[in-house]
Amino acid sequence: MKPGLTVEPWTYKPRPLGEHDIEIKIEYSGICGSDLYTIKEEWGGTSYPAIVGHEIVGKVITKGEKVTHLEEGDLVGVGAQVYGCLQKDCNACSRDLDPHCPNSVFTYNARYDDGEQAQGGYAEAVRIDANYAIKIPAGLDPVYAPPLMCAGVTVFAPMLRKGVKKGDRVGVVGIGGLGHLAIQYAKALGAEVVAFSHSPNKREQCMELGASEFVDTSNKKEVDAVRHSLNYLFVSSNSDSNQYNEFISWMDYEGQIILLALPKGNMSFSPGEFIRTEVAIIGSLIGGINVLKKTLEFSAKHNVLPIIERYPMKEVNDAIVRVDSGKARYRVVLENPKNSNL
Repeated sequence: MKPGLTVEPWTYKPRPLGEHDIEIKIEYSGICGSDLYTIKEEWGGTSYPAIVGHEIVGKVITKGEKVTHLEEGDLVGVGAQVYGCLQKDCNACSRDLDPHCPNSVFTYNARYDDGEQAQGGYAEAVRIDANYAIKIPAGLDPVYAPPLMCAGVTVFAPMLRKGVKKGDRVGVVGIGGLGHLAIQYAKALGAEVVAFSHSPNKREQCMELGASEFVDTSNKKEVDAVRHSLNYLFVSSNSDSNQYNEFISWMDYEGQIILLALPKGNMSFSPGEFIRTEVAIIGSLIGGINVLKKTLEFSAKHNVLPIIERYPMKEVNDAIVRVDSGKARYRVVLENPKNSNL
């Protein structure tokens, strides 16, 4: 295997099932932009052969002897992390920030303490620490659950942490795989949502998803009308780093800009901009176990669902090309055959 958009069939021997582990028969696996960056090695450091995929949904088929909260047959989801220490004295785990745990293991292209490489969801099965398998709520159709395990929690986690509420004006930049979910979550929390896009043809869909306003960022009049009005701005697109100076002008005093994607290059600001506006720019990295549970429960309760395209797992390469082209609306979910003999 080598860097590129093509993945190939590969068989591996999984790490031994530990007493706190489970094995999951994978039914669905979402495609995330991170998968493409990894297989193309655009972030560097990919350890081949690597099985990507960190939006996993399937049924528990085997469990370790000390797993008590899950049973064989349970339908569970797995996100971008498969291990954290979860100790009370851990500065990260003790605050529901287990993705920052110094002992964390991400779902793929990472290694466990024993040296074994973690492998992801473009597969028939996966073995993980049972703590990182979250039960899918009964009211949530499992085919829509995979994107919630990464894209969903990525946008919902900072909304929870920041306390987005009724009456807040929340902006969303980038109406794609993350942004279309951000609109729905913010609306369900009671916020007034302003969607920003350079594609005016997305106006109608944004309004249907729950936006109160749509701003065509190429239309100066529309942009000027919302300056100094936002409490929060969630940036879900890979906007150029120099656009953040413009974003600051959209914020009310003490507003917060939350980065959910990685802009290219370095940002450059005058310290005076922050003093004059009292605007903060922060980042957010997925969510821990408890936040994932809240994300799924909230999604089921408020019918927050991704817009998806479905592909059989055997057509994974076609699906990858579809995502890479930017034409997917808005998340792609791979499906394993229902009659697998695993």
